[in-house]
Amino acid sequence: VVHTPETMVRSTQTAATAAPEPRMKAFQVYRWDPDRPGDKPRMQTYEVDLNTCGPMVLDALIKIKNEVDPTLTFRRSCREGICGSCAMNINGENTLACLNRINGNSSKATKIYPLPHMYVVTDLVPDMSNFYAQYKSIEPYLKKKDGSQEGKTQYFQSVEDRQKLVRCSDLTHILSILSETSGLQLIGQGQTGFL
Repeated sequence: VVHTPETMVRSTQTAATAAPEPRMKAFQVYRWDPDRPGDKPRMQTYEVDLNTCGPMVLDALIKIKNEVDPTLTFRRSCREGICGSCAMNINGENTLACLNRINGNSSKATKIYPLPHMYVVTDLVPDMSNFYAQYKSIEPYLKKKDGSQEGKTQYFQSVEDRQKLVRCSDLTHILSILSETSGLQLIGQGQTGFL
């Protein structure tokens, strides 16, 4: 293929018109580094082009960390709403960043905080040690009545047994619910009930 100056100008114009207008969205993120003397909690604003970002808040946080500010700290793991690692407070709601869609309204900033009622390690990372200690104490796993074959054979689960567990298996939001309260909530204060 031979490119003349005319075809090169035409292809450059086509490429320039094909690029979409940037859709900038502001993300206000809670920042705090306890290892920096004198650092106080603050909100830091980042601008992200939604045209070059995935649809979830976690995608925006990853983009910010990879392309804008590598010091931003948060947890993530499965990206499928199963593990609960990316639990945080987004626009006043405790949720998982991997399941929370970015609001396309670019005139309104998305506000991201660590989970409330938990100590903050740094930025969006809460201290999970109390949660894990409580979780371990309830032993949230299946136990066989007869442990004589434990570790020797595979245990199969019937469809009926699985159905019994379905209502109990959505544990990803327990962390979010637990962190909304400092323990028990009083219904008289207009709060919703606790587990």
